[in-house]
Amino acid sequence: MMARVTPGAFIVPDWHRCKDSKEYFNKIIQKKNRKNFGLLESPVMPPHAAVDTLDYKVFISGKSGVGKTALAARLAGLNIPSVHHETTGIQTTVVYWPVKLRENGRVLFFRLQLWDCGENALRRFDHLLPSCKEQVDAVLFLFSFTDRTSFQDLSNQMTKWTESTDCLVKVVVGTKFDLFMHCDVAERDVRKFQETWRLPVFHSGGEVSDRLGDVAPILNCLAENLWHQDCVRAGAAGRQQQHKTRTLP
Repeated sequence: MMARVTPGAFIVPDWHRCKDSKEYFNKIIQKKNRKNFGLLESPVMPPHAAVDTLDYKVFISGKSGVGKTALAARLAGLNIPSVHHETTGIQTTVVYWPVKLRENGRVLFFRLQLWDCGENALRRFDHLLPSCKEQVDAVLFLFSFTDRTSFQDLSNQMTKWTESTDCLVKVVVGTKFDLFMHCDVAERDVRKFQETWRLPVFHSGGEVSDRLGDVAPILNCLAENLWHQDCVRAGAAGRQQQHKTRTLP
């Protein structure tokens, strides 16, 4: 299992609050709201501030009704659907998120393509799950604070996604945290889960706000762990190449 990354180890935490970040975050905001980027669209920076963009595929996993589509909308700064409808197929949402590396001050744009697929569709059509798993970089595992069975199902979800590979960034999000009057999952259960699985768990709920701080913890965690995963892979590839070079006749 890949080691858990300490928050702030690789990227500047809360960089969205710093003055030098405004030039970059202004490219994902329009009239105080987040821009809606299509699959072929991207933020346009001036030549003096050009940055590299890193592409990642992130799948959102969870039982029907836990709020997968709502979380994708929240992370992208879009309006959350007022009425729940089961996602009939695969729905993708593009999120751009700038980060600043702690080591050298380099700025990167993370392009996260969020994949959301309805639970019933996954069961009915055998080809959907392999498509979702293909070249996936990270998985957001969701449970609802108002549905204890969705919390108890987390281990089954993670087993399904890690049986073929463990080289995935894994983050857990508890949705509908604002509905505390109907809470069915206790904080002590969440802490015990974190200690057992050694995974970050975030809370999400309430109306979408244009404040970046609402989504920054989840997006920064994804970005930091994805960057660390790439560094680990690059280091392993470099060591393998050195080994091949040394063993050449």
